[in-house]
Amino acid sequence: MNTRHKIGSAPEAVSIQVSGTTYVSGLMQRPRFAQACLVLAHGAGAGMRHPFMAGIANDLAVRGIATLRYQFPYMERGGKRPDSPALCHATVRAAVLTAGKLAPKLALVAGGKSFGGRMTSQAQAASPLPGVRGVAFLGFPLHAPNRPSSERGEHLLQIRIPMLFLQGARDALADLALIRRLINRLGELSTLRVLSDADHSFHVPVRSGRTDEEVRKEMLDSLATWIASLT
Repeated sequence: MNTRHKIGSAPEAVSIQVSGTTYVSGLMQRPRFAQACLVLAHGAGAGMRHPFMAGIANDLAVRGIATLRYQFPYMERGGKRPDSPALCHATVRAAVLTAGKLAPKLALVAGGKSFGGRMTSQAQAASPLPGVRGVAFLGFPLHAPNRPSSERGEHLLQIRIPMLFLQGARDALADLALIRRLINRLGELSTLRVLSDADHSFHVPVRSGRTDEEVRKEMLDSLATWIASLT
């Protein structure tokens, strides 16, 4: 029997209302015996159907974790320029509310890839997301490529729920020394998992002796374990 069918994890299309006139698409993927749901936002340059996002959802389903992937409005329109932070925050909040309605018995966690994770944390810092127990970052974009700075992480100090940082050791958007310094400032609410040899997209060079698949397994095992600790 096909594993995805057996665990009941095929994605289902949903519509998410951001405002009176703004709707975005979502994909709810819920394995039969899920205990938690990750509300998962995409990165700045690729939407919820990107192979990376689909792979994350599929692999989490195998681990018993549901996901709600969703589009930001600019991606829904086929645009390339991200929406204003306010609209992104409203979209995150709408997606979380939708996940809560679709799966009211599941523990909620929110986060995303790069830009999506940062928009999620900004929304949480501004006003706690209903029911969300933790925020997970799949590559937090601390600064512009190869321009080390900690400014983008200052809002994280306003968050009062657990945070997980999954960071590639070669991430050009997150100097590892600065990430470690930020984690120290955030204290016991933060957990850092550094993936050796991985870049911002969690790719590793051939010379590392590792494969992208091995890195993704390490990343998702850490994510699943962390989510389980919150439930």
